[in-house]
Amino acid sequence: MKIISVVGYKKTGKTTLVETLVKALKKHGSVGTAKHLHEHKINMPDTDTWKHANAGADVVVAVTPDELVKFSRDNNLTSALDELANAGMDFAVVEGFKDSKLPKISLGEVEAPDIIKRLDKLENADIEELVNIILKLPEYLTLESLLHKIKKSNDIGKAGAIGTFTGIVRAVAKETRTEFLEFEEYGGLAWQKMNEICAELKEKEGIIDVLMHHRTGIIHAGEDIVYIVVAASHREQLFPVLREAIERLKVEVPIWKKEHTLEGEWWVHDRNAPS
Repeated sequence: MKIISVVGYKKTGKTTLVETLVKALKKHGSVGTAKHLHEHKINMPDTDTWKHANAGADVVVAVTPDELVKFSRDNNLTSALDELANAGMDFAVVEGFKDSKLPKISLGEVEAPDIIKRLDKLENADIEELVNIILKLPEYLTLESLLHKIKKSNDIGKAGAIGTFTGIVRAVAKETRTEFLEFEEYGGLAWQKMNEICAELKEKEGIIDVLMHHRTGIIHAGEDIVYIVVAASHREQLFPVLREAIERLKVEVPIWKKEHTLEGEWWVHDRNAPS
């Protein structure tokens, strides 16, 4: 899923630009949106859904023939993006969240990080140019989004099994407690190498498709690091390839790991790291 955020002060036309981008991106795939509502309340007091939540329900889902609305607690931008990615969206257009690290289109002179295109006013927007910029953005992936993607493979009708692997940050290794890991990729080559591995594994008998993703940056204890998804005609063909994909990613993909523990921090294979 490729993500763009539209930011600007009030009355600059943010919502209109979001609407226009949604219509243009629909020509290239499915589109989801997220809106920063600040302190607004949607689940209004004394409604049935409010009563459910007030009674202690952690998640409340309201269903009508035309709508499904989910109310949950402790939400943030990441949980919103995960919802859209897990729904199989190809694009996410976010209105607001100007302090986030998302790539942004700004309307007016608003100050925000990671602005990739600044427009002095809405009327000057070249929508074709903006769409081309969005199409070149990196992918935001979750395990569920990879499952959606692999189920769209051309030969998925031949598949009898889909297997997944999720690598997470181990909180305790021997007697050492890990706070978080930090991953860096070399020169943007990690994605290219993962694609090569997937292409080679797809050539094996009975393998329909292989997808993999390795997160970078800071990842805390218990959070996901790696996703691998394999679709195969039979489970006997699936499991060896899933294992090979894991081992090859670990050995061949140029991503370096730094451990941050209660005892200190070090890059893995550093001579000073505890054994």
